[in-house]
Amino acid sequence: MNKIEENLIKLNIELPKAAAPVASYAPFSFSGNLLFISGQGPFGKNGLIKGKIGKDLNIEEGQEAARLCALMVLAQLKKACGGFEKIVKCLKIGGFVNATDDFVDHAIVLDGASKILIEILEDRGWHARYAVGSSSLPLNMAVEIDAIFEIKK
Repeated sequence: MNKIEENLIKLNIELPKAAAPVASYAPFSFSGNLLFISGQGPFGKNGLIKGKIGKDLNIEEGQEAARLCALMVLAQLKKACGGFEKIVKCLKIGGFVNATDDFVDHAIVLDGASKILIEILEDRGWHARYAVGSSSLPLNMAVEIDAIFEIKK
């Protein structure tokens, strides 16, 4: 068992099943030693978390949605690589927050994803990031996150 799997157990986290794409795209793609993971949504125990942050959901609920997106990113990574042994580093995540026009705390919402990636991946989890507000997202999901990882070939 590697350190990432140990951290998942220690944090009592069971990764979700990697979601299938909802349109015509691949859930992940390799280029050299880079793994690009397509945008992932927040799937909780009751399905996809939907709604606008600042109207339907508060900041804490948005952070939880971002956290769930990050766990789905890790599920896609595990599927793409056949486990976690090939992970060198999370290079970048990007997040879209389905938010009201006057909402300004997108970065705080995305901290839900950043913090769990750092907890699970430790030093390999520190990443560059962007957080963008959006007037809508596919399927009315609350947050969508994509990622780029450096992997061993």
